[in-house]
Amino acid sequence: MFNYYNNETIRKLVIAFGSLFNSINIRQINANGSFRTSVIPLTYGPKEKFIKRITQSSSISDTTRVQFTIPQLAFEMTGMQYDASRHFNKLNKKAITGVTGATFAYAEVPYNFAFSLYAYTRNIEENLQIMEQILPQFSPEFIVTINFNNLYQKIDVPIFLSATGLTEEYEGDFSTRRLVVSTYQFIAKSYVYGEIKQGPDVRDINFSILDEI
Repeated sequence: MFNYYNNETIRKLVIAFGSLFNSINIRQINANGSFRTSVIPLTYGPKEKFIKRITQSSSISDTTRVQFTIPQLAFEMTGMQYDASRHFNKLNKKAITGVTGATFAYAEVPYNFAFSLYAYTRNIEENLQIMEQILPQFSPEFIVTINFNNLYQKIDVPIFLSATGLTEEYEGDFSTRRLVVSTYQFIAKSYVYGEIKQGPDVRDINFSILDEI
């Protein structure tokens, strides 16, 4: 019943989601009044891990300690749930017929994938710059087109922004490093595709023509 196959469906969805936020910029004012625009790095990882790395210095040697630089963006896939509202008959097939035979797969399975995006900055101004670049793009959804496999090309996947939050991680004395974190929750309405199979060769075709009376 279970043969090994890997369409990399979920992996391609994760990459497509991350690519939406890999070119976000912020503008910082230098001491002389000039502006400096920089692209914010994007990484995959959980929120707690990044807060720990940002607030605590890491040792790269016995005498050298460094801190994680901010601003930073991070995202992760936090869950998935079957979507019965987009259910297909599981016996439905999609096929491509070629010279050597037919390639087919049974109906895809609809799933809603939950993603979280985190923006880490030193101050509220930088975080608001990031927020203004993200929020207008989702009204309420943004559609990405993904080539999942040979059978399912240019599939439109709507990504919905479901919630947004802004917090400030600042505890301790005045020497404690300040951290402003904005959180964005997304739902991607995608599919999981089954094994692609090879059908028999098409060798004969029978057809008939009926005369209309």
